[in-house]
Amino acid sequence: MSTRYPFTAVVGMDDLRLALLLNAVSPAVGGVLVRGEKGTAKSTAVRALAELLPSVAVVAGCRFSCDPVSPDPGCPDGPHEDAGADARAARMVELPVGASEDRLVGALDIERALAEGVKAFEPGLLADAHRGILYVDEVNLLHDHLIDLLLDAAAMGSSYVEREGVSVRHAARFLLVGTMNPEEGELRPQLLDRFGLTVEVAASREPGQRVEVVRRRLAFEDDPAAFAARWADEERALRERIVAARELLPRVVLGDAALLQIAATCAAFEVDGMRADIVMARTATALAAWAGRTEVTSDDVRQAALLALPHRRRRNPFDAPGLDEDKLDETLEQFKGEEPDDDPEPDGPGDGGPGGPGGGGGVPPQGEGPAPESDPAPEEAPAPAPQEAGPGSRPGAGERAAVKAGEPFRTKMLSVPGLGEGAAGRRSRARTEHGRTTGATRPRGALTKLHLAATVQAAAPHQKARGRTGRGLVVRRDDLRQASREGREGNLVLFVVDASGSMAARQRMGAVKGAVLSLLLDAYQRRDKVGLVTFRGRAAEVALPPTSSVDAAAARLEQLPTGGRTPLSAGLLKAHDVLRVERLRDPSRRPLLVVVTDGRATGGGPDPVGLAARAARLHAAEGTAAVVVDCETGPVRLGLAGNLARDLGGTAVTLDELRADSIAGLVRNVQGNHSAARRAA
Repeated sequence: MSTRYPFTAVVGMDDLRLALLLNAVSPAVGGVLVRGEKGTAKSTAVRALAELLPSVAVVAGCRFSCDPVSPDPGCPDGPHEDAGADARAARMVELPVGASEDRLVGALDIERALAEGVKAFEPGLLADAHRGILYVDEVNLLHDHLIDLLLDAAAMGSSYVEREGVSVRHAARFLLVGTMNPEEGELRPQLLDRFGLTVEVAASREPGQRVEVVRRRLAFEDDPAAFAARWADEERALRERIVAARELLPRVVLGDAALLQIAATCAAFEVDGMRADIVMARTATALAAWAGRTEVTSDDVRQAALLALPHRRRRNPFDAPGLDEDKLDETLEQFKGEEPDDDPEPDGPGDGGPGGPGGGGGVPPQGEGPAPESDPAPEEAPAPAPQEAGPGSRPGAGERAAVKAGEPFRTKMLSVPGLGEGAAGRRSRARTEHGRTTGATRPRGALTKLHLAATVQAAAPHQKARGRTGRGLVVRRDDLRQASREGREGNLVLFVVDASGSMAARQRMGAVKGAVLSLLLDAYQRRDKVGLVTFRGRAAEVALPPTSSVDAAAARLEQLPTGGRTPLSAGLLKAHDVLRVERLRDPSRRPLLVVVTDGRATGGGPDPVGLAARAARLHAAEGTAAVVVDCETGPVRLGLAGNLARDLGGTAVTLDELRADSIAGLVRNVQGNHSAARRAA
């Protein structure tokens, strides 16, 4: 077994360490979501926590870690009346992003279930994580069907496996810990709310602290065992303090004054539902126990709010998580009641004082090294440097300052024609492991979704030859049929945005950015990858390579300046290059091209209109689904965007028609118009 990096050797990151320790003291807090840039030891800290957790008493021989004091009456390995008890270390189970459903929840032996009528069940990761930690690295990249299963288990404390009338249920209560890099995309709101606490981590900008991080890491890599031995005393002291805090926790009193502050804080920040109040109450209680106190103070409530509320304050996917600390302090002061007497001596090891951030219980010893500092969240990368307008540009057509986007709205459904096989999502039709059953096929590998009727139909003609004598059906492997299912996939939505002088009127560009922002919101909800190509002046550029971070696309859009000529052909050719590379990287993810323009072409060569038409036909020849958002305004319309849509083999919509509640009531599925354009060609 490999040696893990000691928890007490982690430099800085006070909030992260405190949040993890509070969950170790009180698993009812509900887990931790760790957000931060890459290379900040998020995973190292989480994995190190498992070494600090107290051992767990389990029923001897039970694969589902039943508690000997109160075993699960429905345990598949039960009953446990006469079973003995064993003690083992608390488990930390890692859920890979690409795991299958069977690996997560377990699998039934379908052949034995049909032929013998027995429940031969192989437990999955949820069973392994029961009464331990379930850790998901890059949790924001987890497939939707796995997220659904996690949500069900987290809500009910049980995992259900049901397949063709055979069902198994077992307890699955675990501490959910996830890490993510926001640049790679956000979490679904339902899963986000399931994490009790959230912390933001960033690498320190203080040279001395960075030196200490490197020094310790190199020492660990040179000799992991010796490095761990150096921190053994600190690890043992911290482990003992966790045990002491757990023992003290039932005696901690959450007074009416503190409870009123918790309720007032959640109301002031307008968080949805009541889960935030409950999590804050549990966190404040754990903070008091961690500090060795038996009463919750205002400092505990404040620290609990900073850990439990930021991720519940998001009003839309592009809102940065955070909390207004001035408003928090005003609310706590307004509803401040009588504070408990001075803190008693701590019951657990360590100083037990409120030395942690914002009070509330302190952090583990750090040994040598500079004091941690609170670093600001990393800033978004600056917008690409603007290009100079060419010598042939019209007067006044130079670069203009970025315009604020208009109010976003709900857009019509845009989808890619045909039936794909891409990553799970919510946009276009696709063959998937989840969805409605559309047919049956012979399994190519392991059977995952049995089509019962087709299996029985295949086995029925051979029963006499197989010597069937009883009521059971004699089933052979050749009889098994895999269910073909149809669901939805996520696509690559590539935006090609006209930022030229013809689009530069402030009111018009604001509406255009609002429309693109609305489409980005739609892409977020449908689990798409997005990319952004802009064109103006003399050329086009990739403002954002295809990514799962819709937030990054929104930030680039907000910073987008305008001005110069309209090199439409350059924009389309740049998009063609991007899609060509993406097809090589991910052939199964189908693209949807969204061109946002008024259709004018005034740059890029001696015949800009003809060049744009030829570039558009390149996309049509490769079958790329496309839609043109027509931004032309005014009483006189030239219809240039419609011509571009025909060359692309796609469809055109105006800004008004793009709205889901538009009175035009047009169904803007790309498929119908794409097919019509091809027939016309």
